[in-house]
This record gives sequence, C-alpha cells and structure tokens, in this order.
Amino acid sequence: MNTARRYLATEIYRSSTVVLLALVGLFTFFSLVDDLDDVGRGGFTLYHLFILELFALPTRVYDILPIGLLIGSILALAGLAQRHELVILRVSGVSGMRLLGMLWVVTIPVVVLALLVAELLTPAAEIKLNEARLRYTGSTGSSSGMLRSGYWFKESTPTGERMINVAGLQSSGGAVGITLYEFNQGRALSSVVQAESATFETGHLALRNATINTVSPDAESALDEGRRATAPSVTVTKQAQMSVPTSLTPELLFARVLTPERMSFANLVNYIRYLSSNHLVAERQVVAIWRKVIYPFTLLAMVTIAAPLGFMQTRRGGVGVKVFVGILLGVAFFMLNQLSLNVGMLNRWPAWLTAVGPNAMAMAGGLGAMLALEYGSRLPWRRRVGA
Repeated sequence: MNTARRYLATEIYRSSTVVLLALVGLFTFFSLVDDLDDVGRGGFTLYHLFILELFALPTRVYDILPIGLLIGSILALAGLAQRHELVILRVSGVSGMRLLGMLWVVTIPVVVLALLVAELLTPAAEIKLNEARLRYTGSTGSSSGMLRSGYWFKESTPTGERMINVAGLQSSGGAVGITLYEFNQGRALSSVVQAESATFETGHLALRNATINTVSPDAESALDEGRRATAPSVTVTKQAQMSVPTSLTPELLFARVLTPERMSFANLVNYIRYLSSNHLVAERQVVAIWRKVIYPFTLLAMVTIAAPLGFMQTRRGGVGVKVFVGILLGVAFFMLNQLSLNVGMLNRWPAWLTAVGPNAMAMAGGLGAMLALEYGSRLPWRRRVGA
C-alpha cells in the first residue's frame, strides 16, 4: 500500500503542478493584457508592470490551487484508469473508499504547502504589491481599504476617542500625512494634530514636524450662548518630535491595506480584536477567519470530487470529457463560494455557514458520487431495474 500511495502521490503532484503552472500563466497573461493600457502613463513602464505581476503570483497561486488540484487529480486518475492501473489495484483487494482515503493522505502535503503560502508568502507579497502599486501608479487599488481621503482608524483613549487619518503608508510601520482628531467624553472635538510623517511603534505613535491645534473648552459653550469666548478658540503650537500613546501597531496599520483573506491568521485575529474593542464592524474579518480554517477541507473536497470522475472507466467517457467536467465543477465551486460570501454578508448569515456551506456541499457531492460508483449495483432500486 505504501508503494501504491507513493505512486498515486507522484502522479497527482506531477499533473497538478503542470495544471497549476498553466493556470497561473494563463491568468497572469490575462492580467498583463488588461493592465497594458496603463503603461506609459505617469512614468509607468512595462518593467513596473512585470514587478507588480511578480508580487501578485503568491496570491494567484493560493487562489487557483484548489481548481488546479481538482483538474490535476482528474488527469492523473483518468490516466491511471486508462492504463488499467486502477483496475489492478481494485483486483488486488483495494476498495474505492480505501483509494479515496489514500488520496486524502496524498493531499496532506499540499495542504501544508498551501498553509505556508497563506501565512508567510501571501501577506508579505500583498504588502509589497500595494507599496509598489502606490509608488508606480499613485494608488493602492480599489480593494486596499483606502478612500480618497486616505486610511481611517478609530481607537478609544482615556479622555474619549481618537480618529486617525493617514494619507499614505510606508514600509516598516511608517506613514505620511498624519491627522489626529481628539474627542472628549462628550464627543466634542478637543484638538487636531497634523504631522508630516510618523512611525507606528508598539504602544505609541512617533510624530515628526507636528502642528497641534487645541480647541478651548469654552469655545463650544460660547458659540451656543452667542457670547465672546474668554480665551482664544484655537491655540496653535508646533513640535519637531511628538509621541502619542496608541493601541495601533504596524501590523494593524498594514492590515487595512490587505483584504482579510490575504492576512496571516495571527494578524487577522489581532485586527478583529482591535475592531471589536473599538466597536467597529468585524463581520467580514470573522468570515475570513472561517474561510482560512476551512481552506484545507476545500482541498480535500476537490480531491473527493475528482475521485469518482477519475475512477470511472474510460469507456464511459474519455480523459478530455473528464477534464472538461472537472473544469466545470471547479468553476461552479468557485462561483458558489463567492456567491455564498456575498449573500451571507448581505443577509448576515453566521460566519461559519458562509464559509462551510460550499465546502460541505462539494464534499457531500463527491462522497455521494463515490458511494454510488462503489455500491451502486447493490442498491435496492438498481437491483429492481436490473431485474
């Protein structure tokens, strides 16, 4: 059995690698063609476009891996069936369900590789991609969480609340164009701090060339009563260096740049904790947590779907037909997964249902087809039809 398992693993890894390279190359080509119109605008060159596509590769591999594994597994299993090697395994006493178990074991290294890509390569590559896009095009893209006015953060302070506006992000926790709006317990504006640049460090925010606009506590009541304030409404001071206590960290700062699925698990948990402590909506991030947890089962579901298609005898359909059906199933799963996310967010479905639902349906469909293929002739209605 170890020899058979190693042989299956070799065939599936080889086919899946070829399919994955082909799909990544195809989608990269489409992305290059789509962005060619930007070449020549504002100093954006073809070299910059290639750099952006290079940083996008880890994310593209992570997204395409389930479909690549599905098609690659179908190719490998269909080839084994066409050469009657699966028949030899079945004759030797290996049941179809035991073969499916072998396929699940073979998928474990792929799951480990996917987790490493998701936790190490993808977050770092996404940050580099957004930094490069900002440097070359002046924009971080529509999915980076940046508004026209920049990035916005909110946190609670001992005296009230603070709103932080960041015009631009830099690497290593740096930022430019910082504006801090300080509010008291009654949510009245108490001060506005503007700085040319800043560094988010653990426990505090180091501002450089800061301008502090302090609002007089008497200003609001004077305006309400229609009288002259006893003190200047706003006092302006300047400081070359200024330190402000904050709960924000460089990880939370860059968490705003990444879509939730592109963040590492630890950073995503910290970001959810930050959003919850400041009474901000974190539903999208909670769904992303569940989708990360369920991702290994997505790969197992793809192999489960591929098993009955690959085990079918060649006379019931050639390899090309099986691959075509596999592509259709992969596209259908991708669309169902995305539809579940969007519909679940709109209807406020539980996060676990949004993430688990499509994978459970895919796993159930694959297992059902496998059981029908394995024990179909023993079912009561099949015996009645045969009689």
